Amino acid sequence: MLRSVFALALLTTPTWAEEALVTPYDGTFDDATFAVETAIVNRGLVIDYVSHVGDMLNRTGADVGSDTVIFSDADIFIFCSAVISRQVMEADPMNIVHCPYGIFVAENADGVMIGHRDYPDGPMQAVEDLLKDIVAEATDF
Repeated sequence: MLRSVFALALLTTPTWAEEALVTPYDGTFDDATFAVETAIVNRGLVIDYVSHVGDMLNRTGADVGSDTVIFSDADIFIFCSAVISRQVMEADPMNIVHCPYGIFVAENADGVMIGHRDYPDGPMQAVEDLLKDIVAEATDF
């Protein structure tokens, strides 16, 4: 019985490696982070947290036996929308797995980029539309 429950859990566990939707940014990393922050706040949304992923990767590389620089800088802006979150979770309460939402700004050898996850078809397209609008505003600066 326990094996069946475990197998079912594996089959129904969401995949976290969704494809990223990425837009190049013609400017500096600092300008891109400012543009993303401004575009989020312009919608009346509150940024709950900024995850400094690039700093963490650069700081811990040697500790895990790597000298590879993945990003020179990378931040993820974490936020939510009460209106859209309610909409998508009323459609399917398990859409909670996608909340909060994040937009990343990263810089590597290819340049500065802004992006977010590609959400599943259906109700989550409302979230994806919001994120696409924020990225579009940020990249118009």
